[in-house]
Amino acid sequence: MNKLSSPYVIVGAGIHGLSTAYHLALALKASGRGSGEDVLVIDKSHIAAGASGIACGVIRNNYFQPAMRELMAHSVDVWESDPQAYSYHAVGYMQISPEVMREDVASIAAQQKSIGYESEFIEGAANATRYMKGLFDDWQAQGITSVLHEKRGGYANNVPSMQGLAAKARAEGVTIRTGVKVLGFTSSDGTGSSIKQIETDQGPIQCEQLVIAVGPWINQLWKMLDLPAEIAIKGRDGKLYEDLAMWVFWSLQEGTLGVDPNFQKTNDGGMPPVIHLDSDAPLISDVDGTVITEQMWGIYYKPDFNFGGIQGGAAPDKVETHPDLVKIDPYGPNSPDYVMGAAFAHRWCSALAHCQKRFEGQIANYKDEPSGGIGCMTPDSFPVFDTFRDNCYVIADSNHGYKLLGVGKLVAEALLDEPSRLLQPFRFARFAEGDLHPLSNSPFPWS
Repeated sequence: MNKLSSPYVIVGAGIHGLSTAYHLALALKASGRGSGEDVLVIDKSHIAAGASGIACGVIRNNYFQPAMRELMAHSVDVWESDPQAYSYHAVGYMQISPEVMREDVASIAAQQKSIGYESEFIEGAANATRYMKGLFDDWQAQGITSVLHEKRGGYANNVPSMQGLAAKARAEGVTIRTGVKVLGFTSSDGTGSSIKQIETDQGPIQCEQLVIAVGPWINQLWKMLDLPAEIAIKGRDGKLYEDLAMWVFWSLQEGTLGVDPNFQKTNDGGMPPVIHLDSDAPLISDVDGTVITEQMWGIYYKPDFNFGGIQGGAAPDKVETHPDLVKIDPYGPNSPDYVMGAAFAHRWCSALAHCQKRFEGQIANYKDEPSGGIGCMTPDSFPVFDTFRDNCYVIADSNHGYKLLGVGKLVAEALLDEPSRLLQPFRFARFAEGDLHPLSNSPFPWS
C-alpha cells in the first residue's frame, strides 16, 4: 500500500468501525460536506475477524442502567431498519430472575415502559413458572420469581450481519482495506496533540479525523495513543480511588450444543425468544449429580441455524492482569486458554438441563470448537465513547459491542458536530467526576 491520506480513517472492521463508516458516509452526503469516498476503514486481519465475528449476537434492552437502556433502544431501532441486510431475527428476549433480582428487574420494566420499549413483566413464583410453561412444557428452573419478556430485540447472525454492513458501507463509497496493522501514531506537532498520521505495516496513512474501534484490542492502541494505563476514580462513596487499572480482562464463555435448532421450538411450534436465566439456586451437574456451584450464576441461549445448534453462554470469569495480556491476540491462536473446554461445557450444559428437561443428557452433543474470547473492559464495565488527542474518537465498547449497532450512527453525527445526549454518560471524565453507572445484582458485569 503506497502512502495515502483520507479525511476520515477508522481502525477496526467490526460492528463499530463498519457502522461508523456507513453512517458517516450517509451523514457526509446528507450535509453536503463530503461522501463515503472520504472514509477509509483499515483492519489488521479481515472483516469481523474478532469479537464481532464470533459474537452470540443477542440484541436486548435488559439493562439496569438508564443510560445503557436508552442507548440500546436506539440501537434496536437501527437493527430493525434493515433486518435482511443485518441478518436480524426479531424473536424477543426474556430475563428470568430469582427474588434477589426482582426489584432490579421491576425497575428495568418500569423504565422500559417509560421510554416506550415494549415488554411484559410477570411477578411471583407461581406466575413466572406458569408463564414459562406456557412457552415450554418442559420448563423446570427452580427459584424464579420474575420474568421480563422484551417483545423487541432478539439476535443477529454475526458474520452475515457484518458482511451486510460492509456491503452497505461500500455501496456508499467507503473503502475497506484489510491486512493493514497499526504500529503507532504521529502527532501534528510532536507534542502529543492531534494525530496527523497513522503508522502501519503497509506504510503511513495521513488523516484529519481518526476513529479507533478495535474491541478487545483497545488496550494495545490505548498505549500507542499514550493514554493512561491507570486512572483515578471518584467512588459512589465520594472517595477518590487512585492507580486503578484502566482495562480489566474477562474470559467470555460461549458455546454451541450440536442439536437441530428446531429442538428448542415453543409449545406452538414457533421459534422462541432468547432465554436468559440468572439463578441463586444450586447448579447441579447433569453428568454426576454433584454441586457445581452454590454461588449466583447465569446462562443465556437460543436456537441458531448459523451456529448449527443451541448457542449461548454463561457469566464470565475475571482474568488476572499480567504483562503478556498486552501482547495477546484475544481471538488468535495465541490466546490463553481461559475460555472454553470441558469445565465450561459441563457447567453450561448442566445449566441448560436446569432450565428445560429436553436438555438433560445432551452434553455429548456439545460442539468442541473455538468460541468466546478475552474481553477488555473498563473499570466500571461500561463503555467509553469520547474524543482524545483532539481528533481521535475512541469507541471502547467494554464488551457491550455487537448489540450496540447504533453507536456508529451516533459517533458519525458527533464527528460532524452533532453530539448526542445518548453518548454523554459514557465520556471518559465520568470516572474522575464520580458520575458512575448504577450497579445491579446480576452475575453479569455488563448488566
